[in-house]
Amino acid sequence: MASSAVEYASVTVNGGGSCCKKTGPGYGTPLEAMSGPKEAILYTTCVYSGTGRQKPDYLATVDVDPNSPTYSQVIHRLPVPHVGDELHHSGWNSCSSCHGDASASRRFLVLPSLVSSRIYVVDTQKNPKAPVLHKVVEPEDIAQKTGLAFPHTSHCLASGDILVSCLGDKEGNAEGNGFLLLDSEFNVKGRWEKPGHSPLFGYDFWYQPRHKTMISSSWGAPAAFTKGFDLQHVSDGLYGRHLHVYSWPDGELKQTMDLGNTGLIPLEIRFLHDPSKDTGYVGCALTSNMVRFFKTDDGSWSHEVAISVQPLKVKNWILPEMPGLITDFLISLDDRYLYFVNWLHGDIRQYNIEDPKKPVLAGQVWVGGLIQKGSPVVAEDEDGNEKQFEVPEIKGNRLRGGPQMVQLSLDGKRLYVTNSLFSAWDRQFYPEMVEKGSHMLQIDVNTISGGLVINPNFYVDFSQEPEGPSLAHEMRYPGGDCTSDIWI
Repeated sequence: MASSAVEYASVTVNGGGSCCKKTGPGYGTPLEAMSGPKEAILYTTCVYSGTGRQKPDYLATVDVDPNSPTYSQVIHRLPVPHVGDELHHSGWNSCSSCHGDASASRRFLVLPSLVSSRIYVVDTQKNPKAPVLHKVVEPEDIAQKTGLAFPHTSHCLASGDILVSCLGDKEGNAEGNGFLLLDSEFNVKGRWEKPGHSPLFGYDFWYQPRHKTMISSSWGAPAAFTKGFDLQHVSDGLYGRHLHVYSWPDGELKQTMDLGNTGLIPLEIRFLHDPSKDTGYVGCALTSNMVRFFKTDDGSWSHEVAISVQPLKVKNWILPEMPGLITDFLISLDDRYLYFVNWLHGDIRQYNIEDPKKPVLAGQVWVGGLIQKGSPVVAEDEDGNEKQFEVPEIKGNRLRGGPQMVQLSLDGKRLYVTNSLFSAWDRQFYPEMVEKGSHMLQIDVNTISGGLVINPNFYVDFSQEPEGPSLAHEMRYPGGDCTSDIWI
C-alpha cells in the first residue's frame, strides 16, 4: 500500500519560507492526516427547499461514534433564518492549507445556498455538537460588489481568504459566473479571477499550488438546472463540457479543455492529494465517464477517459438507455483508492488508482437506484434478458433514491453516503425520496485488497425529522476530510 505512493517534501506556505510547524489547523501531509483521530460526529446539510414543505433548511449534527448511545442519530439541528435557500455544499474557513499558520483555526463552516445565493457561516468551536450561526453574507451584497450568484463550492486559502465558485448572475445566466473572494471575516472582497477571465460555466474547483494551477469544472446555467433536467438543454448549449485551467494564485485563465461528447456535464473535480502530483480526475455526470487530467511536457494540460460506466438498456423509463450519472467522487488521502457513485444505477464503486492511468475496479456495492428489485424499471442485457439489482434493507428500511454525496474517514476505512442531489432533480427522478425523506449510510471499506460492505448497524433516517422528511446532502467532519483539505 504503499506510503511511497505519497512521498514529498515538507509543506511550505505560499511556495516558500520555512517548514510549517504543527501549530495551525489540519495536518502537515495527507499521510499524516490518515493517522488523525477517528470521527465522532459529522455535519450534513439538510434541505426542505423544493420539497413543498415551507421550512428552513438546516445543518444536522450526526453521531457516528459506535460506542455512543445516540449512534447513527441526528443529535442537533441548526435551522437557517430563511426559507428557500437550498443549502448544498460546504467548506471550512481554514484547513490543512493553513497548517503552518499558528493564528488560523478550523472553526467556521461555510454554507453556500445554491438557490437564494446567501452564504451562511456557522461557528462549530463553541460546541461542536451544537454549532451556532455566526454570520450571513446576503445575496444583495454579493451581487452588488461582484455580479455573482448561485454559490456552490467553497475552499479556504492559505492567505486566510475563502474562495467560492458561483454558477451565474442573479438572473441565472451562465455568462455571469465566476469566483467570489471573501476575506477572513467573511466580507465580500470581490472576484478572484481577472476581468474577462471567467469560465464558460461554473461548478467545482481544486487548486494545486506547487503547479501554480487551479482547475474548475462545468455544470450548467442556473436558469436551466434549477427547473429540473431537460435533455434538450444539453443540445441547446445550457450545460458544460469543459475544464478551465487558471494560473494560481493570480486568476488568469490559461487554457480551456473541451472534453467533447465523452465529458458532458463534468461535476466534481479533484487533484491527487500529494501536492507534488500534476494529475487528477473529474466525474462527468451525463456521459458517466471518469476523466483524468494531467500536465504535459510542454506545461499545458490534457485529458483522457480513465473509467467509463456503460449506460444500461432499460424498460419503463423516460429514455431507452439510462446513464449511471456520476455525481460525486473522492480520493483516499494516500491516493490509492478512488470512490464514485452512480446516482441513477444505484451503485458505489471503489477503484485502485496506484497507476492513475489504469484504474482497477476493487469494490462495488448497490445501495439504491432506479433498477433495484421491486422497481418498475428493469434493465436488459444484450440477449434481451431482464435484470434488476439486489439492494438490501438496512435496519428494516428499504433504501430510497440513489447514492449521491460521499465522505471518507481519514483512515480510509469508512465511507459515508447520502442520497439527495438537488431538490428539483430529486423530485424528477426520485419523487418518493422527496415525499418520504432521505437517509445516510456507512460503508465499510477494505483498504488492503479492496471491497465495500454496507454497515448493517448504521442508518440515519431523515424521514422522521421534527419538521417533516428532509433531504440530506454534503457531509463534513470537524477535523477535516479528503474533500475539503488541500495541501500546499
